[in-house]
Amino acid sequence: MSSDISALIDHISSCKSLEDLKTIEHVLFSRKSGLLTLAFKQLNTLSPKEKKIKAKELNALKKRAQETGNGMREALKKRVTDAAEHNVLDITLDLPEEEHGHLHLIPEYIAQVEDVFGRLGFDVAYGNEIETEETNFDLLNFPKDHPARDSQGIFYLCNKERGTQSAQQPLLRAHTSPVQIHYMRTHTPPLRMICPGKVYRKDADATHSPMFHQFEALMIDTDISLAHMKSIMETAMRELMGSDVEFRWRTGYFPFVEPGLEVDVRWRGAGWLEIAGCGMVHPNVLEHCDIDPKKWQGFAFGFGIERMLMIKHHIPDIRLFTEGDLRFLRQF
Repeated sequence: MSSDISALIDHISSCKSLEDLKTIEHVLFSRKSGLLTLAFKQLNTLSPKEKKIKAKELNALKKRAQETGNGMREALKKRVTDAAEHNVLDITLDLPEEEHGHLHLIPEYIAQVEDVFGRLGFDVAYGNEIETEETNFDLLNFPKDHPARDSQGIFYLCNKERGTQSAQQPLLRAHTSPVQIHYMRTHTPPLRMICPGKVYRKDADATHSPMFHQFEALMIDTDISLAHMKSIMETAMRELMGSDVEFRWRTGYFPFVEPGLEVDVRWRGAGWLEIAGCGMVHPNVLEHCDIDPKKWQGFAFGFGIERMLMIKHHIPDIRLFTEGDLRFLRQF
């Protein structure tokens, strides 16, 4: 074993790095399996005379290993210092500030919406962004000649057979209302749900975008009224946009509700910005989903998420959400 220890000590002088030196020292001095450690433990098996001779030899090897290791350590450290001076590297300079990512404010806000309505007992449902004209319009009581169906406002996808529109004509959904249709067809009242997601319309300016986000809510029971709807909507608006939010109700028309209302919120201290449409679910919509309108009734409403954020954070242009400008995104 002494010859192995001696050879390993000689190898210290060929170390290329402090890590190499640390490895050899571990092999020599490790408390449990180091070569010198094991050699000293074996002294107990020798006679007193042999033990004295062997102990002297091992102490000499240990001293040589420590001296050789300390000398090599200083040489390696000097080599690193000399290399740094040669490269003119200022190691005192501060490192660049580390970048930390975070959620975009829209999905972060959607999570807040789901939390608020979850505490109010609402389920969360999601749906496909490609729907048919039937689920996007027909089952929601839109007349065949309603202007909302016009191709100037809707992203229709070409039918595989021909480009004409039909009940199964695929399109990018214009609202998340089709999710409500699917939900009512697969669940039995009473029910309450919200459905957040992306929607698509051919419109673009400071307050409109070809792709934006909505969340809609639906509540069906035997004794639901507009009073229930207004109470829930006001609670949600104050939780999601601030307790001091200023809003107004006005009458509106939507084919899928009767009566219909719209909600405007004071924006940037001056004008009003529409953020929601709502009302009592039209009996025809309930019938299309096999729900008896004589027994069940309910309300539905939908909010534009970008517009809610514009009001909450005083954002002047909806296009800022999708431009990817880090100066804007880092503020949230």
